[in-house]
Amino acid sequence: MNSQAITIFTDGSSRKNPGPGGWAAIIALPNDKVTEIGGHEDRTTNNRMELQAVIEALSHVKDFNADIHLYTDSSYVLKGATLWIKSWQKNNWITSTKTEVLNRDLWEDLAKVLENRESKITWHLIEGHVGVPANQRADDIATHFADKKEIPLYNGPREQYYVDLSVISGNAEMKQQKSSDRSHSKAKAYSYVSMIDGIVQTHKTWAECEARVKGKNAKFKKAITPEQEAEIIRSWKR
Repeated sequence: MNSQAITIFTDGSSRKNPGPGGWAAIIALPNDKVTEIGGHEDRTTNNRMELQAVIEALSHVKDFNADIHLYTDSSYVLKGATLWIKSWQKNNWITSTKTEVLNRDLWEDLAKVLENRESKITWHLIEGHVGVPANQRADDIATHFADKKEIPLYNGPREQYYVDLSVISGNAEMKQQKSSDRSHSKAKAYSYVSMIDGIVQTHKTWAECEARVKGKNAKFKKAITPEQEAEIIRSWKR
């Protein structure tokens, strides 16, 4: 981490989309002070919380004339801030498809923050949920705020901060697991298994499963093969 630059990690979270949400940022200043910030909104989306986190973080350091390295796991935020925002402004916040820019209010807020900065901002896209310590911490803060749960926020010397801000590449095993989970989610389902009050049922379509579990205290899981279906049922009945 460049001691002469500001380092920022941001993240956002929402429960349902839209639903209750939270945002978070970890800010390391050139004077070796680290500050964690976060906030809550009752009804929002994940993209709005990702954006809000960046806006709040950059607003927090508005009086510091130092270059910034900003790390986000949102390609939506990074592409918007580095590729799209200037053309949106020129076109009065109308997209190439002649529709109003989604989340225009927050993009306008971000544009104002960016215009007021004289120092350079370098944007970094990192992979989320693969073990990058600061990303994991920011996610933890954001999800606590989304759930309206208390979480102590650090504000003190860098040397006493327990999160390693220098690590920006993920854990190989966690990356492999994430890739496996993504492949599983895209694979064609053999069935969907649900359990309510200890009673297990299998469903050939997600619509059937959703109709049973929606709004209830239930377990449900996708099975790719007959063997996986059987293992899910066995594990739930133990």
